[in-house]
Amino acid sequence: MAYSKNNPAGQTVDAIITDLPGLMAVAVVDVTSGMALASHTNSPNINPETAAAYNTEVVKQKQKAMSALKLTNETIEDILITLTTQLHLLKLNPAGNKFIYLVVNSRETNLAIAREVLRSHVATMN
Repeated sequence: MAYSKNNPAGQTVDAIITDLPGLMAVAVVDVTSGMALASHTNSPNINPETAAAYNTEVVKQKQKAMSALKLTNETIEDILITLTTQLHLLKLNPAGNKFIYLVVNSRETNLAIAREVLRSHVATMN
């Protein structure tokens, strides 16, 4: 899926690409449907639309676990999945109904910078 700069999701993707030009993939995802609202990849091996659907299940399961544990005063801010050479970050908006999915090379990207970029753009995806 390409993205349009004419909507908040596309603008968010575009801004993240500007801030992290070496990213491998990025998507803005709707938690209810699991659909990518906008996405981009620099890697032929990563399909952000497929990843969006699977990572939506990760988010939903964590939300269910939090409910089962009665963690009512807590919200998911982000989820980090560390692979051998990649970092996959899921940054939820405050409402918990959308998230940014970001894949970066763990050897080329500073985790703190990646998290800060996502934090600074999560509010723009409405």
